[in-house]
Amino acid sequence: MIPLVIFLFFAWGFTTSLNDPLIAKLKGLFSLSYTEVMLTQFAFFLGYFVFSIPAGIVLNKLGYIKTIAAGLTVMACGCLLFAPAAKVGIYPGFLGALFIVAAGMALLQVAANPYIAVLGSAKNASSRLTFAQSFNSLGTFFGPLVGSLVLLSRGVGAPKGNDEAALQAARIAESSFVQTPFLVIAAVLLVVALIFLALRRTPTPPTDAADINPFSRRILSSPRLLFGVLAIFLYVGAEVAIGSGLTSYLMQPSVIGGDTARIGASAAAMMAAAFHHPVSFNAAQVAGAMVSLYWGLAMIGRFIGSGVLAMVKPGKVLAFNALLACLLALVSSQSTGLVAATSVLAIGLANSIMFPTIFTLALEGLGEETSKGSALLCTAIVGGALIPVGYGAVADHTGLAAALFVPAVCYALIASYGWLAARLTNNTAA
Repeated sequence: MIPLVIFLFFAWGFTTSLNDPLIAKLKGLFSLSYTEVMLTQFAFFLGYFVFSIPAGIVLNKLGYIKTIAAGLTVMACGCLLFAPAAKVGIYPGFLGALFIVAAGMALLQVAANPYIAVLGSAKNASSRLTFAQSFNSLGTFFGPLVGSLVLLSRGVGAPKGNDEAALQAARIAESSFVQTPFLVIAAVLLVVALIFLALRRTPTPPTDAADINPFSRRILSSPRLLFGVLAIFLYVGAEVAIGSGLTSYLMQPSVIGGDTARIGASAAAMMAAAFHHPVSFNAAQVAGAMVSLYWGLAMIGRFIGSGVLAMVKPGKVLAFNALLACLLALVSSQSTGLVAATSVLAIGLANSIMFPTIFTLALEGLGEETSKGSALLCTAIVGGALIPVGYGAVADHTGLAAALFVPAVCYALIASYGWLAARLTNNTAA
């Protein structure tokens, strides 16, 4: 059972990170502004926000295995909706499909995180969860890599012409390439859902049927938790905003746009030598594949951070990483070429420990209210819906480089939370 549950972590990481190349494709396909295309993340993370608490209710009623099967099925249905959206060739159709995919992911995450913890001895629960989450990071690494090869295989240019009927026909033809990876994902998810349904009679520990309402007076009276909610909101928003605009940012002539042909030719030559088959990569595929480095560095950073956090107070580590991310965003925004590219990609490394560290700092001292505090923190993931839209609005008016000031401000505020948490810990110890 454990390998199946671990696969879930990989699956939702892979599917979530597909949004990055998808955004680059949809922007050109429907001639969208950055504000408009960031509605892709708005629809996706709004689904998390809307369904996270209802997912907890479903878990209490159905149990772990049935809830996981339901989440896989809902997620697969969302992926299947890419087919009618592609057939009609309208942008809102893709937004609706992503909203349903996110609803399924909310069910999966609410069930899979605690389930992996109870699958074995309580002593090793944290180790199992950390191991499973490493596969989530692996999924976020491979998602942009595979997505860029498939979704961006025909570039990111807008259909040309003045005839609206011809333009719509071109959009429908291009949309058929968008639906392919999601239909494959849907088929895999449905197979896994059937496996879980076949195992539904497997004995599992009972779920916590206590009140899951995170908006109780005691919860809302904890400044440490409430500032933690704000920090999660800012972190998820900043991380998603950067990842969402990264393909377009890297493709700019002032960054590595002029070098993508050379990079693509080198990669194609290596692939041709390895597989004895000629291949080629366009500029969009090269830039999209490089987004994997952003998520891959976050995965590496988690391994490094786990060792550092064992020796240094979490608040100080959070403050340092957030300040580093802020500095890297500012450096990238004010530079060009390789410096701009490497500094923005390196933000992934700084991001690595932020989410779990904020989470644990915010929950300190809650005692029996910890589960409610955790639920409230999960609702703050809606930052991934709102901040990227603001980032897109700034990009439309001042450019993608200047828009990096939006996540830079977010990271500066997160650093303040880390500093305050470290001081509070010192005062408590004293």
